[in-house]
Amino acid sequence: MQPIQLFQLASSQAHWLSVRQSVVSGNIANANTPGFVAMDVEPFQSVLEAVGSRQAATHPMHFTEDGASSGVRPGQGGPDVGVSPSGNTVSLEQELMNAGEVRRAYELNTGLVKSFHRMMLLTVRK
Repeated sequence: MQPIQLFQLASSQAHWLSVRQSVVSGNIANANTPGFVAMDVEPFQSVLEAVGSRQAATHPMHFTEDGASSGVRPGQGGPDVGVSPSGNTVSLEQELMNAGEVRRAYELNTGLVKSFHRMMLLTVRK
């Protein structure tokens, strides 16, 4: 029996989401700070690739990678964001969308962990 890596993966993503939420909050807090440059963290996909943990298809019906991007736009604040006269690159609209992405990803993460935990408890009880 192989060890179950789902809880470790979910924990890593939860930590990454926490860091990203902090960065997004900092960007929003500094929306009026002259010269502030909007920041973002690298996509979670890059973090996974750096760790070397890859998902493997063990059955022909499993989903495979299609090369889709992780949804994070290149550049700080997105490609359509310019620099304001004060030198600030924060776009509140973009940052609020980023905050929504973080919230949805966190809800998905916790929902999956709860479901997997329930499934594990059911298998142990029987």
